[in-house]
Amino acid sequence: MTDFGYREVAPEEKTRLVGQVFSSVAQKYDLMNDLMSLGIHRLWKRHFVATCGIRRGEKLLDLAGGTGDIAWLARQRGAAVSVADINHEMLSVGRSRMDARGAVQGFDWLQVNAEALPFADASFDHVTIAYGLRNVTWRDKALGEMHRVLRPGGRVHILEFSKVGLPALEKLYDAWSFQVLPRLGEQIAGDAESYQYLAESIRRFPDQESLAESLREAGFERVSWTNLSSGISAIHRGART
Repeated sequence: MTDFGYREVAPEEKTRLVGQVFSSVAQKYDLMNDLMSLGIHRLWKRHFVATCGIRRGEKLLDLAGGTGDIAWLARQRGAAVSVADINHEMLSVGRSRMDARGAVQGFDWLQVNAEALPFADASFDHVTIAYGLRNVTWRDKALGEMHRVLRPGGRVHILEFSKVGLPALEKLYDAWSFQVLPRLGEQIAGDAESYQYLAESIRRFPDQESLAESLREAGFERVSWTNLSSGISAIHRGART
Protein backbone atom coordinates (compact mmCIF):
# COMPACT_ATOMS: atom_id res chain seq x y z
CA MET A 1 0.00 0.00 0.00
CA THR A 2 1.02 3.61 -0.49
CA ASP A 3 -0.36 7.02 0.39
CA PHE A 4 -2.82 9.12 -1.55
CA GLY A 5 -3.06 12.11 0.73
CA TYR A 6 -4.23 10.75 4.07
CA ARG A 7 -5.66 7.59 2.48
CA GLU A 8 -3.82 4.30 2.03
CA VAL A 9 -4.37 2.83 -1.42
CA ALA A 10 -2.87 0.20 -3.70
CA PRO A 11 0.05 1.53 -5.78
CA GLU A 12 -1.79 1.20 -9.10
CA GLU A 13 -4.75 3.01 -7.56
CA LYS A 14 -2.56 5.97 -6.53
CA THR A 15 -1.23 6.29 -10.07
CA ARG A 16 -4.79 6.37 -11.41
CA LEU A 17 -6.06 8.80 -8.77
CA VAL A 18 -3.15 11.22 -9.22
CA GLY A 19 -3.79 11.11 -12.95
CA GLN A 20 -7.40 12.10 -12.34
CA VAL A 21 -6.32 14.99 -10.12
CA PHE A 22 -4.04 16.55 -12.71
CA SER A 23 -6.39 15.90 -15.62
CA SER A 24 -9.01 17.79 -13.63
CA VAL A 25 -6.86 20.78 -12.67
CA ALA A 26 -4.68 21.16 -15.80
CA GLN A 27 -6.56 24.06 -17.41
CA LYS A 28 -6.61 26.12 -14.19
CA TYR A 29 -3.26 24.91 -12.83
CA ASP A 30 -1.28 28.13 -13.27
CA LEU A 31 -4.07 30.37 -12.04
CA MET A 32 -4.57 28.20 -8.98
CA ASN A 33 -0.82 28.19 -8.26
CA ASP A 34 -0.86 31.99 -8.32
CA LEU A 35 -3.82 32.12 -5.95
CA MET A 36 -2.57 29.38 -3.62
CA SER A 37 0.91 30.88 -3.19
CA LEU A 38 -0.04 34.55 -3.67
CA GLY A 39 2.30 34.50 -6.66
CA ILE A 40 5.34 33.45 -4.64
CA HIS A 41 5.71 30.16 -6.57
CA ARG A 42 7.00 32.17 -9.52
CA LEU A 43 9.81 33.62 -7.40
CA TRP A 44 10.66 30.17 -6.01
CA LYS A 45 10.84 28.71 -9.53
CA ARG A 46 13.00 31.53 -10.87
CA HIS A 47 15.42 31.13 -7.97
CA PHE A 48 15.40 27.37 -8.41
CA VAL A 49 16.42 27.51 -12.07
CA ALA A 50 18.81 30.42 -11.58
CA THR A 51 20.78 28.37 -9.04
CA CYS A 52 20.91 25.12 -11.03
CA GLY A 53 24.20 26.07 -12.71
CA ILE A 54 22.85 25.45 -16.21
CA ARG A 55 25.28 26.14 -19.04
CA ARG A 56 24.39 26.87 -22.65
CA GLY A 57 24.12 23.70 -24.72
CA GLU A 58 23.59 21.34 -21.79
CA LYS A 59 20.78 18.78 -21.88
CA LEU A 60 18.13 19.01 -19.18
CA LEU A 61 15.31 16.63 -18.35
CA ASP A 62 12.37 18.32 -16.61
CA LEU A 63 10.22 15.67 -14.95
CA ALA A 64 6.60 16.37 -14.03
CA GLY A 65 7.13 19.28 -16.40
CA GLY A 66 3.46 20.13 -16.43
CA THR A 67 2.71 23.51 -17.91
CA GLY A 68 6.33 24.24 -18.80
CA ASP A 69 7.33 26.81 -16.18
CA ILE A 70 10.70 25.23 -15.39
CA ALA A 71 11.35 24.26 -19.00
CA TRP A 72 10.83 27.84 -20.18
CA LEU A 73 13.23 29.25 -17.58
CA ALA A 74 15.85 26.58 -18.34
CA ARG A 75 15.57 27.22 -22.07
CA GLN A 76 16.21 30.92 -21.43
CA ARG A 77 19.58 29.84 -20.04
CA GLY A 78 20.44 27.92 -23.18
CA ALA A 79 19.59 24.35 -22.19
CA ALA A 80 18.05 21.85 -24.58
CA VAL A 81 15.02 20.70 -22.58
CA SER A 82 13.11 17.43 -22.61
CA VAL A 83 9.80 18.04 -20.85
CA ALA A 84 8.41 14.81 -19.40
CA ASP A 85 5.11 14.28 -17.62
CA ILE A 86 2.90 11.26 -17.06
CA ASN A 87 -0.23 13.35 -17.64
CA HIS A 88 -1.31 14.11 -21.22
CA GLU A 89 -3.52 17.07 -20.27
CA MET A 90 -0.71 18.83 -18.42
CA LEU A 91 1.67 18.33 -21.33
CA SER A 92 -0.92 19.69 -23.75
CA VAL A 93 -1.31 22.86 -21.70
CA GLY A 94 2.46 23.33 -21.53
CA ARG A 95 3.04 22.76 -25.22
CA SER A 96 0.21 25.13 -26.16
CA ARG A 97 1.78 27.82 -24.00
CA MET A 98 5.17 27.39 -25.64
CA ASP A 99 3.62 27.39 -29.12
CA ALA A 100 1.81 30.64 -28.28
CA ARG A 101 5.17 32.16 -27.36
CA GLY A 102 6.72 30.93 -30.58
CA ALA A 103 9.07 28.77 -28.49
CA VAL A 104 9.37 25.66 -30.63
CA GLN A 105 13.11 25.05 -30.89
CA GLY A 106 14.95 23.38 -28.03
CA PHE A 107 12.02 21.50 -26.49
CA ASP A 108 10.94 17.87 -26.62
CA TRP A 109 7.61 16.87 -25.08
CA LEU A 110 7.24 13.31 -23.81
CA GLN A 111 4.52 11.49 -21.89
CA VAL A 112 6.50 9.19 -19.60
CA ASN A 113 6.47 7.73 -16.10
CA ALA A 114 9.28 9.04 -13.88
CA GLU A 115 9.67 5.53 -12.44
CA ALA A 116 10.62 4.03 -15.83
CA LEU A 117 12.34 6.62 -18.01
CA PRO A 118 12.79 5.71 -21.70
CA PHE A 119 16.27 7.23 -21.93
CA ALA A 120 19.71 5.67 -22.16
CA ASP A 121 22.09 5.80 -19.23
CA ALA A 122 24.04 9.04 -18.84
CA SER A 123 21.84 11.05 -21.22
CA PHE A 124 21.45 14.36 -19.37
CA ASP A 125 23.50 17.02 -17.61
CA HIS A 126 20.63 18.04 -15.32
CA VAL A 127 17.37 16.55 -14.09
CA THR A 128 14.79 18.88 -12.55
CA ILE A 129 11.47 18.12 -10.89
CA ALA A 130 9.36 20.87 -9.36
CA TYR A 131 6.37 20.04 -7.17
CA GLY A 132 6.03 16.62 -8.74
CA LEU A 133 8.01 14.18 -6.63
CA ARG A 134 5.36 13.87 -3.95
CA ASN A 135 2.88 12.64 -6.57
CA VAL A 136 5.11 9.78 -7.75
CA THR A 137 3.91 6.38 -6.56
CA TRP A 138 7.39 4.92 -5.86
CA ARG A 139 9.83 7.75 -5.11
CA ASP A 140 12.80 5.43 -4.70
CA LYS A 141 12.35 4.11 -8.25
CA ALA A 142 12.04 7.63 -9.64
CA LEU A 143 15.17 8.81 -7.81
CA GLY A 144 17.04 5.77 -9.07
CA GLU A 145 15.97 6.56 -12.63
CA MET A 146 17.09 10.17 -12.25
CA HIS A 147 20.51 8.96 -11.12
CA ARG A 148 20.72 6.49 -14.02
CA VAL A 149 20.01 9.01 -16.79
CA LEU A 150 22.45 11.63 -15.47
CA ARG A 151 25.95 11.80 -16.86
CA PRO A 152 28.87 11.56 -14.42
CA GLY A 153 29.06 15.03 -12.89
CA GLY A 154 25.40 15.65 -13.68
CA ARG A 155 23.07 17.03 -11.02
CA VAL A 156 19.53 16.49 -9.84
CA HIS A 157 17.49 19.47 -8.65
CA ILE A 158 14.25 18.99 -6.70
CA LEU A 159 11.87 21.80 -5.74
CA GLU A 160 9.14 20.60 -3.43
CA PHE A 161 6.95 21.62 -0.53
CA SER A 162 8.60 20.68 2.75
CA LYS A 163 8.54 21.02 6.52
CA VAL A 164 7.91 24.51 7.88
CA GLY A 165 10.42 25.46 10.55
CA LEU A 166 8.48 28.14 12.44
CA PRO A 167 5.58 26.89 14.63
CA ALA A 168 3.56 30.09 14.26
CA LEU A 169 3.93 30.03 10.48
CA GLU A 170 3.08 26.33 10.41
CA LYS A 171 -0.28 26.97 12.10
CA LEU A 172 -1.10 29.73 9.65
CA TYR A 173 0.02 27.56 6.73
CA ASP A 174 -2.16 24.66 7.90
CA ALA A 175 -5.20 26.92 8.14
CA TRP A 176 -4.56 28.27 4.64
CA SER A 177 -3.98 24.78 3.19
CA PHE A 178 -7.00 23.01 4.65
CA GLN A 179 -9.57 25.78 4.97
CA VAL A 180 -8.83 28.11 2.05
CA LEU A 181 -7.30 25.99 -0.72
CA PRO A 182 -10.17 23.50 -1.16
CA ARG A 183 -12.62 26.42 -1.32
CA LEU A 184 -10.50 28.13 -3.95
CA GLY A 185 -10.35 24.85 -5.84
CA GLU A 186 -14.13 24.59 -5.80
CA GLN A 187 -14.69 28.21 -6.88
CA ILE A 188 -11.96 28.50 -9.53
CA ALA A 189 -11.42 24.97 -10.83
CA GLY A 190 -14.71 23.39 -9.81
CA ASP A 191 -12.80 20.73 -7.87
CA ALA A 192 -12.38 20.95 -4.10
CA GLU A 193 -11.32 17.30 -3.67
CA SER A 194 -8.20 17.59 -5.82
CA TYR A 195 -6.95 20.53 -3.80
CA GLN A 196 -7.75 18.73 -0.56
CA TYR A 197 -5.52 15.91 -1.83
CA LEU A 198 -2.73 18.33 -2.78
CA ALA A 199 -2.77 19.83 0.73
CA GLU A 200 -2.70 16.37 2.30
CA SER A 201 0.09 15.17 -0.01
CA ILE A 202 2.33 17.98 1.20
CA ARG A 203 1.89 16.84 4.81
CA ARG A 204 2.69 13.23 3.89
CA PHE A 205 5.87 14.14 2.01
CA PRO A 206 9.24 13.50 3.74
CA ASP A 207 10.91 16.37 5.56
CA GLN A 208 14.17 17.90 4.41
CA GLU A 209 16.57 15.45 6.05
CA SER A 210 14.49 12.41 5.10
CA LEU A 211 14.45 13.40 1.44
CA ALA A 212 18.18 14.09 1.57
CA GLU A 213 18.73 10.58 2.89
CA SER A 214 16.60 9.14 0.08
CA LEU A 215 18.82 10.94 -2.42
CA ARG A 216 21.93 9.42 -0.82
CA GLU A 217 20.35 5.96 -0.91
CA ALA A 218 19.69 6.45 -4.64
CA GLY A 219 23.42 6.98 -5.16
CA PHE A 220 23.67 10.76 -5.18
CA GLU A 221 26.59 12.51 -3.55
CA ARG A 222 27.14 16.09 -2.38
CA VAL A 223 23.49 16.17 -1.30
CA SER A 224 22.27 19.49 0.08
CA TRP A 225 19.08 21.44 0.60
CA THR A 226 18.03 25.07 0.93
CA ASN A 227 14.81 26.21 2.56
CA LEU A 228 12.58 28.78 0.87
CA SER A 229 10.12 30.84 2.91
CA SER A 230 11.10 29.11 6.17
CA GLY A 231 10.67 25.65 4.68
CA ILE A 232 7.30 25.99 2.96
CA SER A 233 9.34 24.91 -0.05
CA ALA A 234 12.86 23.50 -0.23
CA ILE A 235 15.39 22.90 -2.94
CA HIS A 236 17.29 19.60 -2.77
CA ARG A 237 20.29 18.88 -4.96
CA GLY A 238 22.62 15.95 -5.53
CA ALA A 239 25.33 14.93 -7.97
CA ARG A 240 26.14 11.74 -9.84
CA THR A 241 29.85 11.04 -9.65
